[in-house]
Amino acid sequence: MVLALDTCLFACSAAVVRDGAVLASRIEPMARGHQERLAPLVREVMEAAGLDFGALDRVGVTVGPGSFTGLRVGLAFAKGLSAALSIPAVGVGSLEALARPFSGRVLSVLDAKRGQVYLQAFADGVAVSAPDALPLETAAARVAEFAPEVMVGTGAPLLADMHRAARIEPLDHVDPLAIAMVAAARKPAPPRPLYLRAPDAKLPGGKSLSE
Repeated sequence: MVLALDTCLFACSAAVVRDGAVLASRIEPMARGHQERLAPLVREVMEAAGLDFGALDRVGVTVGPGSFTGLRVGLAFAKGLSAALSIPAVGVGSLEALARPFSGRVLSVLDAKRGQVYLQAFADGVAVSAPDALPLETAAARVAEFAPEVMVGTGAPLLADMHRAARIEPLDHVDPLAIAMVAAARKPAPPRPLYLRAPDAKLPGGKSLSE
């Protein structure tokens, strides 16, 4: 039994999945407020599934790239629940989770702003490149080289003209079922945030949020 969580992008999501079947799921669009909403959302999902937290075998959580604040909210919650229940927490990249529902050559692309995108390529569910932060010009060259059948994510429309044969899926959130499926198959390891560039916001003294 897997509890899947996502707070990296433009939604607060949770689902309980058993053997590939979704027992209960909630996806609430939001750009901010994940910290206040996540715990009540998880409780609602567990109640809808008719389960106690003790029934969970592991927690899957997105680790980025995405919102610096959002991914930290999900990670902190997953780690706390993992410790409280003595079950593994498994990190899942948001680019990987976005690509999971699609077959063939898939390019996951998130708009990173400032003329950049976060990008990762997959072939039949297997990563064929590492997640990266790239200027749009470099990303366009990657698109031409990879010739994806599907481009998914908020950054997909930015590169649509580079390969018009690709199907564009401009998703701004991750399907929690995809998170659960990856987490269920992955060897447990302490989840760590995936930062592909320094955050825009700075703390007093000039330190970044990732420090």
